[in-house]
Amino acid sequence: MTTPYVQPYLFFGGRCEEALEFYRTTLGAQVDMLMRHKESPESPPPGMLAPGFENKIMHASFHIGATTLMASDGCGEDSHFDGFSLSLTVPTEAEADRTFAALAEGGQVRMPLTKTFWSSRFGMLTDRFGISWMITVQE
Repeated sequence: MTTPYVQPYLFFGGRCEEALEFYRTTLGAQVDMLMRHKESPESPPPGMLAPGFENKIMHASFHIGATTLMASDGCGEDSHFDGFSLSLTVPTEAEADRTFAALAEGGQVRMPLTKTFWSSRFGMLTDRFGISWMITVQE
């Protein structure tokens, strides 16, 4: 590696498998790698892993389009996704409408899709896992 890069790493507090399936069906996400805590070549330090988390996801790598994201259930702590949004750019208004509606199901719309000075469609929502999204049409 010669150039640093940033990748989002999302901790779902026990709901990672559910989140990966949700993003697969709504966004076409593809899981590239998945390892459960019980599959780790090293045991976690005593007391680090919450009881019942052995089957939970220790690490996953997945991609949506050309973007790679990483995810985990963590070790048992709650997840809090404050202070950032994932920005998803799509090629058409129809795709923005479909994607926005799918991600908003079970979540909360913060700004409905609307025309803005920079895009024919832009909207913001928080999905059912607490991830904040900004959806925009590429102009």
